[in-house]
Amino acid sequence: MKLILFLLFASLSANAFNVDPIYNGTTWVVLVAGSNGWYNYRHQADIYHAYQVVRNHGIPEKNIIVFHYDDLAHNSQNPTPGQVINKPGGTDVYHGVAKDFVGADVTPKNFLGVLRGDQELAQKGKKVLQSGPNDHVFVYFADHGSTDLIAFPSEYLYGEDLNKALQYMYDNHKYSKLVFYLEACESGSMFNKLLPKNINIFATTASNPTESSYACYYDSKRQTYLGDVYSVKWIENSDRRSYGNETLSEQFTIVKKETNTSHVQEYGDLSIGNLPLTQFQGPKNSFHQLIGGDEVTPAVFTTVDSGDVPIHVLKNRIQATTDPEDKKLLTTQLQQLIDGREFLNNHFTQYLNSIQHLIGKQIDVMVNKKQELSNRQCYRKLVDAFHQNCLNLNKNPFVLRKLHILVNVCEEVSRGADVDIKVKDAFDHLLTYCHNNLQTGYPQPIE
Repeated sequence: MKLILFLLFASLSANAFNVDPIYNGTTWVVLVAGSNGWYNYRHQADIYHAYQVVRNHGIPEKNIIVFHYDDLAHNSQNPTPGQVINKPGGTDVYHGVAKDFVGADVTPKNFLGVLRGDQELAQKGKKVLQSGPNDHVFVYFADHGSTDLIAFPSEYLYGEDLNKALQYMYDNHKYSKLVFYLEACESGSMFNKLLPKNINIFATTASNPTESSYACYYDSKRQTYLGDVYSVKWIENSDRRSYGNETLSEQFTIVKKETNTSHVQEYGDLSIGNLPLTQFQGPKNSFHQLIGGDEVTPAVFTTVDSGDVPIHVLKNRIQATTDPEDKKLLTTQLQQLIDGREFLNNHFTQYLNSIQHLIGKQIDVMVNKKQELSNRQCYRKLVDAFHQNCLNLNKNPFVLRKLHILVNVCEEVSRGADVDIKVKDAFDHLLTYCHNNLQTGYPQPIE
């Protein structure tokens, strides 16, 4: 009788906290670095480090799917060819990383196809999720983002489309529990008011819906930032010999506390946070810790708004060089970068002036305020129009820093009557403005 009561109590306790008393499923991992280029070194470095962590903790290679452009290890700017690090003085994290989707294959379509277990991709020899109703899935994405979108090398993915894919996975029994870690500026907007609380998904993001995430670990030898604050905090927390009994919620609390540059968020079914890390990042003790590297002093752990990385990299290079010609060239590049940003700022202001009759607010308010997005259809229409007719978002990543202006436009034209007419008017004015003023674009990428 005592044994029966004990088992009943244990069962009720486990259910109360949504803890799986016995997990006999398979764990699958999807890792995505959505960027390319030396400036963006940190995103692929984060992903590579995460790969080593889950491998060292026992996730077999066949259950890990990796997206990365793969342009760092053998880049002409790499002082240690064939190696990538995630911390100054750190260990190589590139060795052995799978090349499931590289280069031009790093796309939103392929990413969503992997999540859905797309058989057309599988028939082409690509690895896709083969998970089932008893399995756990861990997804980690790192790149640039903006309101309601995350970037890939040549495309971008909207929050609605990501959440539709997650809903499809739930409806088609592709997992028992799914955990999603997202590193990007405004990353909270990908799940805020989009991710249901009843489809067994727990998501955490590097920032809230309206703020930047931050880069860290500037490396003077490589002249770029090696990591992102949120990513570094969770990966280094996981990169140890044993997780012990640490849960997802406990890791979230640690990362939230230590990420003092942005407001780390959590979404979805928060009770999943009571499950142990071992069920998503690997069950075994690791014998190959990779943290190592230089002592983390304030000088080593430099942080900077992700959108300002190009400016800070150039400033650091200018300060470091002793060659007058190099200094002159770098100073010119910095001025060109600043001029490009001013060019974009001016054009957004002029577009707002052209629709002053629709928005009814002062231009500086429209430029600086960040409203919460509710009219996603309008926003998507304006963003796509800007990308296709004005300036390509992927070739001009600084545009991502300004998309909140289009959010503000959509929220203002959504007030009162005749919303559809006002949205069309804002759209038509954008097309006309870009046709008249931005047909030739800008002579170099606006970063």
